[in-house]
Amino acid sequence: MMKVAISGASGKTGYRIAEEAIKKKFQTKLLVRNSSILPKSLENKERCNVSLFNPSKLDNALRDCDALIIATGARPSADLTGPCKIDARAVKQQVESCQRVGLKRIILVSSLCSGKLIHPLNLFGFILLFKRIGERALENSQLDWTVIRPGGLNEDEENIKDECVLYSSKNTQEEGSIPRRLVASSCIEALQTKESIGKIIEITSSPNNKRLTMQQSIEEF
Repeated sequence: MMKVAISGASGKTGYRIAEEAIKKKFQTKLLVRNSSILPKSLENKERCNVSLFNPSKLDNALRDCDALIIATGARPSADLTGPCKIDARAVKQQVESCQRVGLKRIILVSSLCSGKLIHPLNLFGFILLFKRIGERALENSQLDWTVIRPGGLNEDEENIKDECVLYSSKNTQEEGSIPRRLVASSCIEALQTKESIGKIIEITSSPNNKRLTMQQSIEEF
């Protein structure tokens, strides 16, 4: 059974990734901060309190894992250095830890329009530029990586069965939204889709999209 580490597992997307991994019978390890509070659905799962900037503790946390899903991300804050710390430096730290311990498979949750300079999101500490720096650390790692770039995130799960994910190659979508639950399931689908390795995959959702799997979509890229 594959053991999947999920960093940022207490976050709004991260905890859903953990739940989706558990549904698919993956063993999970939840990488969180000491102060993080997990939802009840994850309270009895393996938890590891780490600092993303403590290499030895990060290495120890990842050493028995087969894959890492990075769901850490800077939150809106008065501290405009957050994107540099979390979306660039912390991603690089996690990539380097995987290299040291021999963990080959990484999936990174990034953002639509990553790397774009002129964008309203960049008012928050140039977040899209730092997300692209984090992506590049992964691309240059020689690991088996996938980058998932979701559109605008929402919490809606009421009609989620009607939503169809649009998977596309990098820099092909600039707008659109997607429920966090579908971002989570897309990360798990990527783990199960060999063809996603070495790909940046952009995702949005709509009831009007054609229902295709990630693998079917990649074949059309």
